[in-house]
Amino acid sequence: MIGTALLLPLMLAGQAAPASPPPAPTTPPPAVAEALAKAPPGTRIGLLVVDADGREIVAIRPDERFIPASNTKLFTTAAAFATLDVAAPDMRGGATVRLEGTERPTVILAGHGDARLSSAPDCRVDCLSTLATAVAQRTRIVGDVVGDDTAFPDERWPQGMSWNNMDSVYGTGVSALTLDDNAVPLTVVPTTPGSPLTATGDGYFQIDNSATTGPAGSARTLTVERMPGSDCLHVSGSVPAGHAPIVIPLGIDDPAHHAAWRFAQLLRAAGVTVTGRIIVRHRLPAPVAMPGDVGTPTLPVLAGLTPPPLAEDILRTNKTSQNLHGELLLRRLTRSGSVADGHAVVTATLARAGVATPAFDFADGAGMSNYNRVTPRATVALLSWAMTQPWGAAWRATLPVAATDGTLTRRFVGTPLAGRLSAKTGTLNAANALSGYLTAASGRTLIFSAYANDMAGDASATAAIDAALVAIAAAN
Repeated sequence: MIGTALLLPLMLAGQAAPASPPPAPTTPPPAVAEALAKAPPGTRIGLLVVDADGREIVAIRPDERFIPASNTKLFTTAAAFATLDVAAPDMRGGATVRLEGTERPTVILAGHGDARLSSAPDCRVDCLSTLATAVAQRTRIVGDVVGDDTAFPDERWPQGMSWNNMDSVYGTGVSALTLDDNAVPLTVVPTTPGSPLTATGDGYFQIDNSATTGPAGSARTLTVERMPGSDCLHVSGSVPAGHAPIVIPLGIDDPAHHAAWRFAQLLRAAGVTVTGRIIVRHRLPAPVAMPGDVGTPTLPVLAGLTPPPLAEDILRTNKTSQNLHGELLLRRLTRSGSVADGHAVVTATLARAGVATPAFDFADGAGMSNYNRVTPRATVALLSWAMTQPWGAAWRATLPVAATDGTLTRRFVGTPLAGRLSAKTGTLNAANALSGYLTAASGRTLIFSAYANDMAGDASATAAIDAALVAIAAAN
């Protein structure tokens, strides 16, 4: 029985023609239809599967537009592989420190788009402490500490992102001066039943804690909220006694300010007295504004960092679906650092793959925006084109592998596709996505893109998508 999600016109496979592969038949194979019929009621499904020659095997709404969620990262990271030297050390992206003035100089910590700068005590590469040590070797007293993120326009959140994500690590602010994934940890530890639990942070946020410790085995109802623009965390609910400590990474509104605040801490730890304020320098979004036009004095660089190759960060971005890193990568595609110019590069990359609007519209680089739209056919075209590019194999290796790693670790376990499917996942309110490559039972490589939108009550359609792909692989 074909479910309501499949009642609109469908297309399927016919005999391959030398000139142009024919469309798929008008109904999906029974096993595929049965799998997709188990999607939540009201689900709108788009699915296109082709072989390496472009022959369509299954096509369900291949030209309708869907919210892609984190499948957006496929387009951003492919554009990066196509246009940037991602294999070389990241000479442009590393943070720098300058001193302005002589007596109690102002310390200017400037970011240039690196996503991996760390202040962790066990940091070994791309460490903020390296810059603090450089300052300590030059002076023992400084005035203000400035967080300068003017390498990019001040576009901290994408258009179309739900505001309630702003206080979470998934929707943290985007900045050219990024530190520790622009996240602040909150640690919650239960005590004895009926007593307040402990909630501690690193000092950046104030904490209003009304949460309690529940009886052992009781439900966990912990809630942590922070309103946009506020520096106060409201902790409520309860955690059962005996529960392990809970560490919650929280989003930041002004990452440049947080980085400067943390840098001041490291300066003090290195023996430098900080007498001034923590301040920031931003660049207003403007079509004609470039990094050299913001009025920041050009001062000699006291010290700078060279992060590892961007390819290493793209691996993390796709494997773990790291939103902030995807957003930073979009801005790294262009000298201006603007979202609009980054999208222009993505659009040009898709044109090379034979894809044009209205097959896609993107409002961000990671997939948190509800404004993003793309068709299964456009996604498959990108995946197919990438296979023909010199960088295609390296890019494909950044995708999660079924039942093996990343966001696919727990999917396809115990199925024939375990270890034989590599794809980018996507999850957003009422949206699921999975697009990539699989090895069919015959040994052939199939290229696929599956989208599910409009599930009622934010139900998930991933099980239906996975079952359909298993059925397709078995039949081919």
